[in-house]
Order: sequence, then C-alpha cells, then structure tokens
Amino acid sequence: MEESGIEAVYITAGSSAVIFDNSLGSLPQICYWGESLGEIAASDVLAAALANREPLGGNPPDLRSPTRIVPLESDGWLGRPGLVGSRADGTAWTPRFGDVIVELPDNTRLENDVAFVHDDQVKFTSKSDDANLEVAIIVQALPQGLIRIRAEVTNLDSSEYHLDEFGIAMPVPLEANEIFDTTGRWGKERIPQRRPVTLGCDLRELRHGRTGFDAPGFTFAGRQGFSFRSGEVWGLHTAWSGDHRVWVEKLISGQQVIGASELLLPGEVTLGQNETYATPWFYALHAYGLDDASQQVHKWFRARENHPKTPRPVTLNVWEAVYFDHSLPKLKKLAERAAQIGVERFVLDDGWFLGRRNDHKGLGDWHVDPDVWPDGLAPLADYVHELGMQFGLWFEPEMINEDSNLAREHPDWIMAGQGSSDAESLPVRWRHQQVLNITIPEAFEYVKNRITALVNEYSIDYIKWDHNRDLIQAGNSHLGGRASVSEQTRATYRLLDEIKAECPGLEIESCASGGGRVDLEILQHTDRFWASDCIDPVERQEMMRWYNQVAPPELMGTHVASPISHTTGRWSNMAMRGGTAIWGHFGIEWDILSATEEELADLEAWIAFYKANRDFLHSSEVVRCETQDESLCLHGVVDSQQTRGLFQLVTRDRAKISPRGRVRFAGLDNGCTYRIRPVVVGSEPAGLIAPDWFGPIQESEVADSARRYFEGIFAKGSILQQAGLQVPQMFPDQALLFEVVAQ
Repeated sequence: MEESGIEAVYITAGSSAVIFDNSLGSLPQICYWGESLGEIAASDVLAAALANREPLGGNPPDLRSPTRIVPLESDGWLGRPGLVGSRADGTAWTPRFGDVIVELPDNTRLENDVAFVHDDQVKFTSKSDDANLEVAIIVQALPQGLIRIRAEVTNLDSSEYHLDEFGIAMPVPLEANEIFDTTGRWGKERIPQRRPVTLGCDLRELRHGRTGFDAPGFTFAGRQGFSFRSGEVWGLHTAWSGDHRVWVEKLISGQQVIGASELLLPGEVTLGQNETYATPWFYALHAYGLDDASQQVHKWFRARENHPKTPRPVTLNVWEAVYFDHSLPKLKKLAERAAQIGVERFVLDDGWFLGRRNDHKGLGDWHVDPDVWPDGLAPLADYVHELGMQFGLWFEPEMINEDSNLAREHPDWIMAGQGSSDAESLPVRWRHQQVLNITIPEAFEYVKNRITALVNEYSIDYIKWDHNRDLIQAGNSHLGGRASVSEQTRATYRLLDEIKAECPGLEIESCASGGGRVDLEILQHTDRFWASDCIDPVERQEMMRWYNQVAPPELMGTHVASPISHTTGRWSNMAMRGGTAIWGHFGIEWDILSATEEELADLEAWIAFYKANRDFLHSSEVVRCETQDESLCLHGVVDSQQTRGLFQLVTRDRAKISPRGRVRFAGLDNGCTYRIRPVVVGSEPAGLIAPDWFGPIQESEVADSARRYFEGIFAKGSILQQAGLQVPQMFPDQALLFEVVAQ
C-alpha cells in the first residue's frame, strides 16, 4: 500500500532496527540505526526523530542539513554526495527532491502517521521537479538482522541524464572511532586491517572489474578495540562483483557516515527518458562483536531457498596433480584412488579444450580437444560416474585468448576501450588473455550454448568457473569503446542464472585467480567459492578466519594440498593440512598417486572425520576466540543450543615466552558442564606434549576410524570461558582439535 504523509517509519530486522524520518521533506533521513528499541509507540518514534535534530546555532545553513540515505548538496550536505550526474547542457547536477511517498507491506501497523514494519520491505519514492528525476529507496529488513538497501534513479525528462555516481550513506555515532575491513593480494587474500576514524573521508576504491583480492568485505565502524565477542559495530557491504567504492566519512559538523556505491566509469550509465539505474544491494548490519555480525550473515545465507541443501561432497581437483598434461590412464588412476579413500566429486581442471597445452591459447574455444581426447571426455566422465563420484569441469567463460579460433572469428567480441579490436588497440594482456564481451548477445549465447551442451553431453555435475584477470580498458567495441564493466557484471549474473536454469542440479564454484570474486551477490548465483590459489594451510588459516565474516564455511572451498606448498614452498604435515581443510567445503588439490601409504591413511582419516561431522560443521555458529599469545589461534563452531562444539588450536609461530599459558574458549553456556577432550585424527601434531588435563589417550570410539581421543576433563562453561585451559606444546604450524560436549 502506498501512503503519503508518513512522518516516520520504524523498521525492525531481527534484533536490529532503523528509523527513517520523512518529516523534513526531500529523501528520507535515518535518525536511528542500531539495536531494536522493543515495543515502542508512535510518540517514541517521533521523539527519536526530534531528538536527532541538531541545533541551528554556530555557523550552519539556516535550514537543518540532516544525513539523508542518499546525501545531497541541495540539502546542505557538504560531504561525499550520494547522487552525482547531469544533463548534456550541465543542468540537473544538484537536484532537490520533494516529499516522500512510502510503499508499505500489507501487515504494516500505522499509528499517528508512523509506520511499524517488521522483517519486510519498504519503498520510499521522491521526485525532483527541477531536475525531472525520481529516486526510489528499497529497504528490506531480513529476519536474521541484516538490512539490505537498494536505490534507483529514473530519468523523467526527454533529454539524457548522465549518471556518474549513485550510492547510499548510513549514519554511525561518533563513538564509532575505529574502522575495520580487509585487504589482500593474489595468494594472500583477506588480510585484516584497522585504522582510526579521522576528520575527512576514508575512501576505498576497488577498480578491478571484479570484487578484488583486496576487497574490504564488510566495512565496520565501532568503538576502538571491538573484538570477536564484544564491542558495538556497524557494518556495510556492497554486494557487487564489479568496480565499487566504500567510505567512512566524518565532517566538521559532527556528522559521521559509512557509505557505498558502485564505481561507474565515465559514460557507463546514460539514462534516456523513463530509463532507470538500480544500485547493487548494500547490506547493513548492527552487531555486538564480529562473531555476532558474521552469524547474522551466515543465518541469512542458510535461510535462502537456493542455499545448497545436500551435504557438501568431498572434492578432488586435479590441477596440481596433472596441470596441462591430460593423460587418460593417469586421470583414471587418480579417480580410482580418489574413490577408494572416499572422494565424492572429481574435477578436471584447465587443459581439456581446443589447443590448450598451456595458458597462452585456446580460451573461448569450448570444444573438447580431439588431439588429447580422441573419444571426447566420455571415457573419463563415465568412469568417474561409475565409481560413484560426481564429475566436474573447469571453464573460464568470460575470458578469451587472442590465439583462439573464437578471437579470429569474432575479434570484435574482445573488450577494448579504444573502440577497435586491432591488436595494437587491445588492453594490456593479463595471464596472456583478454576479456570476452558477454554484453554482446551473440557472445552471451555462444558461451551459454557451449557450456550447456557440454553439461548435457557428459552429465557434468559441477563447474569450476574461473576469472583470471582484472578488467582493464573494458570497453564495448560495438559501442565505440564505451566503458562496460557495469554491463559485463550484470551479464555475468544473468549468464550464471540461465545456465543453472537450463541445467537443473548443476553446481558452480566462483573462482577468480582464487579469491578475486567473493561477495554477497556472486554467491547468490553460485554454490561455492575458491578461497585462494594459495593452499598453504598456514596462510589459509588466516584467510578462512576472515572469509567467515562474509560467508558461512560450507560455501568456502578448503582443500588439502601437497606436502610442499606450490605457492609458498612451506612443508606442512597432514595434521595441519587436514585439520585446516575441514573448516569449509573439504577437498583435495594434490597428486594423491604420489602420496605414501601413511599419508593416504591420514588423508582417509580426515575425509572420514569430515563426512561424520560436516552436517554439524555446516549448520553451527562460527566462534573465533581471542588469544593473548599471537602465536596461537583458537577457533571453532558451536551448535545453536550450546550443547556441542568443535574447536581447533593452531600454533602459528614459536611462542615469545614459555610456557604459552592458557586459552579461553567462547560461545559456550557458562552454567553448563561440558566434557572437553582433544581429538587426534590420523597422525599426531608434531612436537605434541600434553598438559595434565588431557589425561591418557584412548582408542577410537568409532569403528574403523583413525581418530583417537584423550580422556579430557569435565568443566563448567564458565571455567572454559573465563579461566581457560593450559595449552599443549606443539611445534609451529600444527593444529589440534578439541571436542566439547554438554553433559
């Protein structure tokens, strides 16, 4: 139902709330964003709006300049504007909007011009008569606590409107004086960073044409020192797999916001009459501690209709086993060995299509190479299926090599910012490849038809969908070289959706040189993401810790690699490699034909342990514990009833002092008594010296299992969480599990 004259809207999402004040004209203002205020009356909402209005003394504009959801200079806002654009003659660059029409859900409670909405959607619409524009703000309150927001701008004029930027800004209190987000690079994604909020704008721009290795994930603002389990935080995430901006801004007026937008390249969005541009979804959350924040995201993911419903299959990817050397006898031996140790999905990586003997040629020619596969992929795919495993295949659908039949037949399908597909005009090569312009309908249909044909021919169950370069000078040669990153990103989402619609049951992994494309939107169109091309478990422990801020473990590909990392050269034993891989979607990236019998026995033990526990691991709450000793990392999962937990202690370095002391667990019930006992899966961690509370080691309680338990102790949750337990001694780069069960 549409309503005018609504003074304020009180929206609750789970345990969070936001109040929109519409009483000052123009676009709505957020006058409160934080913890739910409980059962309040209209008078309370209006009082909150009134209490938020600053005095007019000093040297401000004569009219109040509140922080709008889309900040505008015409409202007196002197920070980063939320809407930037103009017409060809330079007009409409500072639009002024009128009163808001509010579209409310049918179950809204109305009281004295105040609307009360719970876990539902609200739409605010306002027009600018002077600029002939209309802006709509869609706010969806999600039951898990997230609030997601999308803005739309429509050109109502007969002359074109050139849009430069359109985003939102959310107010955060001045006590939120510290920023937390992540950055990274190839092979070392999701590096955490903190910095103080200062006067001015802390702006991050991601210009990769994909989410980026250095993606901030959620950008948080909170009181200095907020941690996993404490501290009030406000977070914002741009669910977008192209260029984007995020900022935290503090003005001399005392206003402070966290904002975000898609980063539009020059000329990307020009709106004709009645044409509309919609921003990506922006996900806002309020929480107490970073674990609380991650749980809101995880619960929302798990409540989706398209969330994976089947147990996440143990996956073997053959890249580090064979690279481009596709020998059917070896691949069949790999498949046999994989099936013997419990693998459930077998994935053939790069190298199967026309001319693909290295990474210099062939991208785009999605036909099985008869020189390598004279009988097609059927001999391998059928054999894998006969062994009881799913069959997966690698693609890089958005890319093209200049040395390919596709490039020779359709050079104009290569993205180029110079408006020409001549070799001299093409963008700089990256990994010997260019970008295929799938905004061209014929190119889009070609890729879709080739993939669906192969999926149907070989009963492919899974696609590893790669994206191995940033988009540089990504222009559409059919449009004179106009920038097309935004269109390309939307076309990718559409391509994924159409392929999945035509191939029911097909699962797709988002891989982009590892973790170069991980965000809340790409994960609505895929079923898994590859965390990093670096599978070194020491590096992965840190990455996984922060990927959990934006996605639940079951969506994160975590594999056991070879003993010596191909990326770092570090040697790791199976206790560390297997113990790291179980905290996501478990798999293997290793030539298991070269493994020793002892290594295979250990690997088989970890596979069995993962299978026995994956339902629990993929439905429980992630817990990240604080440790005073930086050489230690303690993390785990606890079920929602706090009756069962599984934790892991990791030694990341040698301790600066000895002994290491105690670690305190988290996420448990202080009043409950638990049995806590260490678990050894396969071989023991190297250098393990147990403290007294471990007790004697016992044989496995599970038939035919290589896991063993120490006797452990019984202790109140308060003891485990407040007093803590003495840690064992282990060599660096070791991991040990602890099972915690309520008695």
